[in-house]
Amino acid sequence: MYSGAQISLYPMADNFVQIILGSLSALDPYRPRFRIETDDLSTLIVGAPQDLFPAMRDLHVAASRNSVHCVLHATISRGCPGEQPSSAICTPIAGGRGHGSTAPIPARVEEALANVASAPELGQVVAAQFSLYPLGGGGSGHHHMDEIYGCIDFLKRSGCFGRAKNFCTTLRGDAGLVFATLAEAFLRFGSPDGHLAIDLTVSANSPSKVDA
Repeated sequence: MYSGAQISLYPMADNFVQIILGSLSALDPYRPRFRIETDDLSTLIVGAPQDLFPAMRDLHVAASRNSVHCVLHATISRGCPGEQPSSAICTPIAGGRGHGSTAPIPARVEEALANVASAPELGQVVAAQFSLYPLGGGGSGHHHMDEIYGCIDFLKRSGCFGRAKNFCTTLRGDAGLVFATLAEAFLRFGSPDGHLAIDLTVSANSPSKVDA
């Protein structure tokens, strides 16, 4: 099943070019396993679903060093019917989680919570807002609203839940926990045979006031 992300990085600094170019080395460990394409709007990364969020995490943390206000925006997708049916580099890592699950939602919530409990602590606080879109596959018993409500239940217990906003949910905490939580939302919810997409914005070191 095809899985990947279109990502854009926005450092709020005069030397944004140097920051972006300097942070790209954070993707080096993933390059042998990814297909990466860059144009003037975004960078496409295609690879195993378990690798997508760690790669985005490392890129964003690298660009946010030295208290730089930096925003990452990404559209993440798996199972898009408009893409090639499969790609070897998108094969789930052996022994890891794949795309969605046929397990009952409560069991998936508990599995996701167990995984985020071991998330690395990176020392960079981030805020994120995202929307989860299960786009098909309901015929196999996965109703899209059940999947969304199950994901929300997981998020509220993840340790980094911020609040519900119109059209999205916010997360706040160490980058390790936030990106691990996002990864579990992507890997655990939605039909394993359907299309699932996430719209994501992550910010670090923002000068804006945080709502209580």
